[in-house]
Amino acid sequence: MARYIGAACKLCRREKQKLFLKGAKCFSEKCTVEKKNYPPGQHGLSRRAKFSEYGVQLREKQKVKRIYGLLETQFNNYFENANKQKGITGENLVKLIERRFDNVVYRLGFAPSRKAARQLIRHRHFLINDQIVDIPSLLLSPGDVVKLREKSKKLDIIHDSLKRTKDNVYSWLSVDKAALTGTFLQVPERAEVPLNANEQLIVELYSK
Repeated sequence: MARYIGAACKLCRREKQKLFLKGAKCFSEKCTVEKKNYPPGQHGLSRRAKFSEYGVQLREKQKVKRIYGLLETQFNNYFENANKQKGITGENLVKLIERRFDNVVYRLGFAPSRKAARQLIRHRHFLINDQIVDIPSLLLSPGDVVKLREKSKKLDIIHDSLKRTKDNVYSWLSVDKAALTGTFLQVPERAEVPLNANEQLIVELYSK
């Protein structure tokens, strides 16, 4: 399976903002963006790029891709599906990506980052409706219950992550930390999703 294997912090520096790709490190003084808030590379510090309209739209798409850990083909497929649905395409896109299994595990607080969530899912630590699922891209439906396998309930990475998260932060999710279960209650509205991005720019990019 294709995946990005480069330095995650370089992606944040390229977008000049935290994308929260490294879990706890992003909230600490070790965060690279806090020290080097300029693009990576030899000329990053001196570069003063002026983006064209296309460049601004492209950067927005790249930012959303990197936040959710998606590859180009995956993102294109989500956009095509969003464009076929009724409603506003940009909002449909965000709603689709938010339903991903790895994103839900991260939002529930069971993993410190989406990358960690994908790894835990591939290692078969989670169940959906009492069935083992190892596909991070699976889209959840309202009512789906996510829980840890019995043998995985003592993993430190999960308990450390839960300690840093508050209970029921998101209105479309419900989490029971004691039972280590979470429920996908409903598809969130765009206004509810804490995503610092302008999805309309992505729609304009694809419409060219």
